[in-house]
Parts: sequence; C-alpha cells; structure tokens
Amino acid sequence: MSSVEPTLMTPDCTLADVDPRTLKEIMSQGATRPETPLERRARESLEADLETSPVRGTPLRQRVRNFRPDAESAVRALSGPTVWMRRLRAIEDAVDQHERQLAEAWRTLAEEDEDAAAFAAAWRELAGNWSFAEVNELIERHNRNFPAEARLPMDPRTRDFVRVNGRPYVREPLDARWILSRFPPDRAVAVA
Repeated sequence: MSSVEPTLMTPDCTLADVDPRTLKEIMSQGATRPETPLERRARESLEADLETSPVRGTPLRQRVRNFRPDAESAVRALSGPTVWMRRLRAIEDAVDQHERQLAEAWRTLAEEDEDAAAFAAAWRELAGNWSFAEVNELIERHNRNFPAEARLPMDPRTRDFVRVNGRPYVREPLDARWILSRFPPDRAVAVA
C-alpha cells in the first residue's frame, strides 16, 4: 500500500494543477485492483511457508500487557511534562550549548595557534579549566531522583532499576575527558 502525500487544494486550485500520479493515487483509493505477478508470488510463498508451520491451526499465546490506563495517569498527563522530563530537556540543552561553545573555541584556538604542540597543550588546559558545574548538578540530580520520579520498576535479577530503552538511566558527568573525546587536541582535525 503506497502512501499519498496530502495535497492542499485551495479554492483557486483545479484538478489540472494536481500531479497526475497523485490524482490517480487519490482516485483509486478503496478500489480493488487485480493481483500483480509479484503479489501472487509473495502470496504463494507465504501459503507454502504456512503449510509447514508448526503453529498452524493452534492459537497463538497471548502476551499479557502490564498496562492499564487509570485516573491518576490521566491527571498527571494534564499537568504537562513531568519534573524529570523538564530536567532531561535542560540537560540536553546545556550539553548542546557547551558543544557549540567548545566547537567555536576549538576552531578559534586552532586558527590562532600555528604550532600543533602548542595548540594541543593550550586545548588540554582549556578543557581542564572548562566549567560544567551547572549541567553536572542537573546530571547528579537526575541520577539520584529519576528512578523514583519516573516510577521505574526493579529488575529482580540485577536488583537494580530496569534499563530505559536498553540503556542505563544513569548519565555520566561531563569533564575534560568528555571534551577531548569530542574535540581532540589535534590541530589538523580542528582546522579541517
């Protein structure tokens, strides 16, 4: 099934102004088309696979979901983004701002300092003196409070909170290593 791009028709727009392929697609929506050779081969292949399927004719096991909408979650949704959502957004915004400022400082220092060794020493010094106090405080608060605020369930095997999208919820604080991993003290890379 193909997707049709929505076409905004204004009062002064006529059918002649619409792309013929889009018009044909719109006009044939809901119409039954004959089966193409490609679709026939796909259907026959699927039927052949079903003949040898070990689960053919048996009902599939239902997956029980541990979700039930309740009044409390509806009320929480009315108040907008939660505290942890706003804090994560603030962390992301602060990290983006630091990356922009560091990229500008990295390129400026590379343009000013012709010597590669002097650039590397100056960049390492700047990275060591860069202050991440504000964003690191947000990260520390996130690491401490996120599991309770987001109501993360516990994993009985690890005796820790479950992972969020397969990744741990804990964020590492930013430091000079973080800077040097993104912006290496290599003048040739900075100039390029």
